[in-house]
Amino acid sequence: MDTEVLTIRDEGLGNSAYVLRAAPGVVAVVDPERDPSPYQQAARELGGEITTVFETHLHADFVSGSRELAARGATLVAPLKAGLEYAHRPIANGEEIEIGDVAMRALATRGHTPEHLAYLLLEQGTPRALFSGGALLAGSVARTDLIAPELTEPLLRDLYRSVRALLADLPDDLPLYPTHGAGSFCSTAFGGQSTSTLGRERESNPVFTIDDEDDFVARTIRGLGSFPRYFLRLREVNRRGPSVADAPPGLDRLSADEFRAAMADAQVIDARPIDRFGAGHIPGSLSISLRPAFASWLGWLVEPDTPLLFVLDADQDRADLVRQCRNIGYERLLGELTGGFEGWLQAGGEVASIPLVPADDLSDRLVDVRQLTEFEAGHIPGALHVELGSIATATLPDGPLTLACGHGERAMTAASVLEARGRAELSIMPGGASAWSRVTGRPLDR
Repeated sequence: MDTEVLTIRDEGLGNSAYVLRAAPGVVAVVDPERDPSPYQQAARELGGEITTVFETHLHADFVSGSRELAARGATLVAPLKAGLEYAHRPIANGEEIEIGDVAMRALATRGHTPEHLAYLLLEQGTPRALFSGGALLAGSVARTDLIAPELTEPLLRDLYRSVRALLADLPDDLPLYPTHGAGSFCSTAFGGQSTSTLGRERESNPVFTIDDEDDFVARTIRGLGSFPRYFLRLREVNRRGPSVADAPPGLDRLSADEFRAAMADAQVIDARPIDRFGAGHIPGSLSISLRPAFASWLGWLVEPDTPLLFVLDADQDRADLVRQCRNIGYERLLGELTGGFEGWLQAGGEVASIPLVPADDLSDRLVDVRQLTEFEAGHIPGALHVELGSIATATLPDGPLTLACGHGERAMTAASVLEARGRAELSIMPGGASAWSRVTGRPLDR
């Protein structure tokens, strides 16, 4: 078999796209994100051109890159029931598309979304791989509560039935390539691997090991946590059709005066490491350190059409920042401050600071801003729990607060949100609960 599959992994969003060589010179892609360059590079490594791109469903967590690849000559194949408003080849359950020496068969796996399809890769009629999208993940399934609350349970029941019925006759050694994986907010579980085999999932995945449908539904719904707000709008962006760019835009450089003038109608995002932000920053700026998870927190905390201004250090990756912003549909990128924060200081701009305190300093009330599952797994005794995504509307006690998370980035983001809303006497405990337990020798509460 000539088919080779390369995984293009987005660690920040916890997702994978797949590039497969279907024959010499013939390459297909499954569920690409917006930037086409990683898939074009992978196609070159496989010695071919991208002829076909497959969508398993309308994505809620990223802007699809299928239209970008279609604009460069690929045929876009998408679920018939997705109702895309731009050129594509619709496909329904049981239909097959030939690509090179193999074929892709669509399997209707309604659940994660109503229109969802998985794709079974066939070579001369023999199953060789399953691209399962959000129908079946490594160790879990994708959540069904991203469209409307009243659909959560019906879609979950559909998922349970479709996965067990449609995949029943497939071999145990069949490689499984899900779109959502470890760390994805689309997943019902945060652990696990990104890929698997069907046999491994039959042995351990709750969708197979829990034989009572009601029990499966109840357990899964109990485990659903919060998710970024931008998830509620990207399905429609992907249905109507994201814009196509000849090349990703760069960041304009703005003088301190230009930057200050633009601040009246924009949100300042300070993407520097937390120690740099804590030592000094522009009052009212939002701290989101540039790292793989940058996009998730930008999309959770900032309204989608907000014009954005950036403060960066000289050695930070501007292309990565722009890619992450555009990948979740943030395109009003006004520019960055020339000279970074030092440029602001030289221009005589106002400065605020948020100190970092030692792990054993609990003189102030402690607020843990991690996700609920993280908090429940182990937290500092007496800590108040408020997820970062809810910090702006939380009722917090008066007086000094110390904020903590896993490492410090989310805590600093939370502190910057509170500071912008008028709170003072804020500090950050880097390392959070694990650092506290290590330094003090005391156990965490669970």
